[in-house]
Amino acid sequence: MSKHLDGTSLFTGMNSGLTNTFAILSSTFKDGVTLKNLSNANATSALTSNGLGVNFKSYLQTNFSSVDKNKDGKLTADEVQDLTTNLTRNGMTLQQLYQLGTSSGMSSSLLDTVISHFNEIDKNKDGKVTNAEIQAYGVDSSVETQKKSDRNSMLKQMSTFYETAASDNDESLLDYKYLSEDSDK
Repeated sequence: MSKHLDGTSLFTGMNSGLTNTFAILSSTFKDGVTLKNLSNANATSALTSNGLGVNFKSYLQTNFSSVDKNKDGKLTADEVQDLTTNLTRNGMTLQQLYQLGTSSGMSSSLLDTVISHFNEIDKNKDGKVTNAEIQAYGVDSSVETQKKSDRNSMLKQMSTFYETAASDNDESLLDYKYLSEDSDK
């Protein structure tokens, strides 16, 4: 595991995907980004022709009523900005990571790590992971890895120091002290 696990790219990639999806769709439909327009085949065509998948569109469709804060039936740039700010500040659920993460083009190893260790990373058990929790998990994991390495190294040195019965060598590290005292006499 990486010593410095950082979820910044995870959040940036997802927020960028949502923002770009909204920008393309709002320029495609003159009457705005509505639930009906999100279902339109032209929406999918506009996104794919601009190199975006449909996962972000699908996310906006599924969560339309919660994103449309003023309930006017249209998503605005401010509402999408509020969504991305909320995701960054409050974290993402496992479902959001699956749905948004696969299409954002971010490091798949980072996404895989966060998804695989979601319950361990979610320290406050609110069902969401934040960048701070991801970073803390990366630090905790590297500390544990270092502790394990140090323990293994210490045990290895101890077995050399105390000499095991399986050894072909009849000397131990204590012998140097006695050899040097004998040579002084």
